[in-house]
Amino acid sequence: MTIARETAAAATGSQTLSRGLRALELLAEAGRPITIAELADGLGVHRSNAYRILRTLEQHRFVARDQAGIRLGPKLTALARGVAPALHEAAMPAVTELAYELGMTAFVAVLDGDEAVTLITVEPSNVTATIARNPGVRHPVVRGAAGHAIESSLSPVEHAAQLGTAEFSEGALRVIRDGYAISSDEVINGVTGIALPMRIDGEPPAAVAVVNFNLPDPVDKVVDALRRARWRIVHTY
Repeated sequence: MTIARETAAAATGSQTLSRGLRALELLAEAGRPITIAELADGLGVHRSNAYRILRTLEQHRFVARDQAGIRLGPKLTALARGVAPALHEAAMPAVTELAYELGMTAFVAVLDGDEAVTLITVEPSNVTATIARNPGVRHPVVRGAAGHAIESSLSPVEHAAQLGTAEFSEGALRVIRDGYAISSDEVINGVTGIALPMRIDGEPPAAVAVVNFNLPDPVDKVVDALRRARWRIVHTY
């Protein structure tokens, strides 16, 4: 949520609710536990106000706090399952298999306005290090492999309606040409992603993707695994 969106929300509704929702977005975007000072700075409020918001979110288990800092809580996992539940149910087995086959964090992202938002994610436990990507993480659809893949699947009419222009980004044009998206350092420094577009009738434009610190060269094995996962999701739905 941008400052402009938060201001608009505050003008038309509850500023406290808007800040609480923004706090959840900040935690999702951070991808790591954050401090109360970071939360207050991100919200543009005094620490005492940030504490009040935090306590309310903790009471409802939307956030958790420990020695490492503040992070998203388990309640959000249950809520995430209520978003596109049929897609969630169809995708989870395939995404889990994909993550363990490649030893990479695998996820499905969907279009929400002009942003790509992570719907489900699986981090494999059979490798020493993985990249955390929580459900609800969002970024502009014109950035990152998943975003480029989603954008590439839009028709010109959909593109104009969602993004305000019929002109596709260079990243999306590469997906249209190659059939898959690959990007490095666009969303998180040091992280490379690869994604395929996925369209299912009745669901928002989506992408199935993996992220890792590096990818094999060539990426054929990864692309093939993504294609199998996409096929399984579409045919299970």
